[in-house]
Amino acid sequence: MQLGFVTAILPDYDLKQVFQAASEIGYDCVEVMCWPEGKDARRYAGITHISAEAFTESDVTAVSQLADEYGISISALGYYPNPLTPDPEEAGKYTEHIQKVISASRMLGINRMNTFIGRDWTKSVDDNWPRFLETWPDIIQFAEQQQVRVGIENCPMSFTKDEWPGGKNLACTPAIWKRMYADIPSEYFGLNYDPSHLVWMHMDYLAPIRDFADRIFHVHAKDVRVEQHRLDQVGILAHPLEYHTPKLPGLGQVEWGSFFSQLNEIGYQGPVCVEVEDRAYEDSTASCLAALRQCHTYLRNFIPVGR
Repeated sequence: MQLGFVTAILPDYDLKQVFQAASEIGYDCVEVMCWPEGKDARRYAGITHISAEAFTESDVTAVSQLADEYGISISALGYYPNPLTPDPEEAGKYTEHIQKVISASRMLGINRMNTFIGRDWTKSVDDNWPRFLETWPDIIQFAEQQQVRVGIENCPMSFTKDEWPGGKNLACTPAIWKRMYADIPSEYFGLNYDPSHLVWMHMDYLAPIRDFADRIFHVHAKDVRVEQHRLDQVGILAHPLEYHTPKLPGLGQVEWGSFFSQLNEIGYQGPVCVEVEDRAYEDSTASCLAALRQCHTYLRNFIPVGR
C-alpha cells in the first residue's frame, strides 16, 4: 500500500508546492484534484492542481519531472461533480470533463481517476436509474478504451439543505453498488472506498472490503464522529451534519487497525489517501499542514514504508 493525501486540502498551493509538502512530511503519493479552472461554491471543490482541459505531452513531461524531483507518485486524478444533475447542459459539461480527466490519467500513465456517479437529489434511486443508464455506460466504455480504472467514491453527498433529501451521489450503499456493477459489469468500474460515510449511516464499514474486494481501486482515509447527544435531539431525518462531524483519522470512530487488517487480508496493494475535512484544522494553511503531519504519523503505524 501507498500512503498519500487528497490535494484539495491545499487549495492555495501549486502542484510543485503540493509535491514538496508531501515529500517533506513523508507521504508516498497524492490524489491530484483536476477541476475545471475557476471557482466552485462547494467546499473542497473547484481546485485545479492539474488542468485536464487541454492536456498535452509537454504537460505530461512537466508533471512527471516534478513527481520525480520530489519522489512522489500520483495515486489518481480526482474530479467530483454531479453528472446526473437535473440541468442537462450542466450535466453534459461534467461528463465531458470527466472524460478529459480520464484521458489525462492515461497520458500520465496513472490509469486511475476518481469521481461521483451523481444524482438528482429530489428523486428516488429507481427514478434516477434511467439517467444512470443513459450516462455511465458511455463513460465507462470510454475509460475501457483509455485503459483507465474509474473509482466511484461512496459519499452520499447528502449533508446540507441544497442536497436534501436524496444527496447528489447514487453510489452510497452496497445494495446500489451491486446494481451498478450488474448493469455495467466492466472491470474498469470500481470504488474509491471511504469508510467514514458508512459510519454515520450506521452501517458496517468492514464487510464491503470483503464483499467488493475486486472493485476497490483506491481508498480515502477520513474519520467521523457521530454526535449521539445531537442525534438524540434531531434524529436521523435531520440534515446529516447536524449529528455527525468529519474528523482526522484516529480522532473519530473508525477502527483503523481492523480496517487495515481487512485491506491486508484481501491483498489490497493500492493507495490510501488521507482526506482532510476536519474543520478544527482548516483555519490556515499551517493548520492544514499540521493535519497532514498528524495523519501521516498516525497512519504510518498501519502502512510501513516500502510495503
